[in-house]
Amino acid sequence: MNPLILSFLASISTIIGLFLIKLKNTRNILCFAFSFASGVMITVSLFDLIPESFIKLNMYFNMFPTIIILLIFFSLGIIISMLIDKYIPSSDQIYRVGVISMIAIIIHNIPEGIATYIAGSVDIKLGINLCVSIALHNIPEGIIIALPIYYSTKSKSRAIIYTIIAGMSEFIGSLFSFLFLKDVVNSLFIGLMLSIIAGIMIQISFYELIPNAIKIKSRGIVGYFILGIAIMLLSIILI
Repeated sequence: MNPLILSFLASISTIIGLFLIKLKNTRNILCFAFSFASGVMITVSLFDLIPESFIKLNMYFNMFPTIIILLIFFSLGIIISMLIDKYIPSSDQIYRVGVISMIAIIIHNIPEGIATYIAGSVDIKLGINLCVSIALHNIPEGIIIALPIYYSTKSKSRAIIYTIIAGMSEFIGSLFSFLFLKDVVNSLFIGLMLSIIAGIMIQISFYELIPNAIKIKSRGIVGYFILGIAIMLLSIILI
């Protein structure tokens, strides 16, 4: 199977979140989306992105410099997310969550697309496994973009456009890799990007998703949060 097709299939899984925007009981759905996505993002950051970043950076540096560089770029991700948060209008917090999540996921998806293409080019079985893993990651990502955008703007078309842009950024990363980067992108670049992404996701989870879930509805938050952790851990372990 062509690596570009694998990347495209992983990308479109993000759009699954769009199917939930027709559901009623806005408060429950938003509470679920925020709590679930925070569990997903924290888990993928701590158990996937940061360890993978460490492994890749450790190929170039000794233990201590690796930790310092990882922490610097992790902190840079937090700062980037805070700056985005600052300059997006705060009159509608739910809309802001959707936009920040979209930006973070675009940054996240581009190196994923690169990785999918490179892995599929080297070993198609590895590429398929990576595609499945990324698809499982992308479903909750689509939810956390589509629902806040739809419920804050009441515009289904805007929710669709934002989600598709975020999802297809992965395929664009794969296509870009095919055209220009397959001989340029290395483990150092990917390791630094993963650290930044982890910082962005941690900041979103603790400063946007969890506080907004608490404001919307206090019941069920812990259960949804644990469900997000469990599903993401399962996907990491199985793949």
